[in-house]
Parts: sequence; C-alpha cells; structure tokens
Amino acid sequence: MTTKEAVLKLIQSLPEDASIEDIQYHLYVLQKIQAGEEDIEAGRVVPHEEVMRDLARWLG
Repeated sequence: MTTKEAVLKLIQSLPEDASIEDIQYHLYVLQKIQAGEEDIEAGRVVPHEEVMRDLARWLG
C-alpha cells in the first residue's frame, strides 16, 4: 500500500465530524507505526531481554 493509499484509508475511516487536529493526530500515529516497521526491517531493534535487564538496573 502506498503512503497516499494509507492516508486516504485512514481519513475515510474517521468519523465525518473529525477535526483537522484529529486527522493530524492519526497521521502522526500512522507515521510513527511506519517508522517502527522500517526500523524492524532494518534490524534497528533492541532484544526484549536487553530491555528488561536495563529496566531492572534503572528501577532497581
């Protein structure tokens, strides 16, 4: 799906009374999801076990 198609699908899924701010927020979320998917595909991830070790150290 192209970016344009994803945006059109998103806008069509919103209620008729959606404000510009509503649309901006949903576009922001869509952008962040796509960036996360690109990071996963590029291998820019941190293993769950490493995150849990870091959290235990920071919170412990």
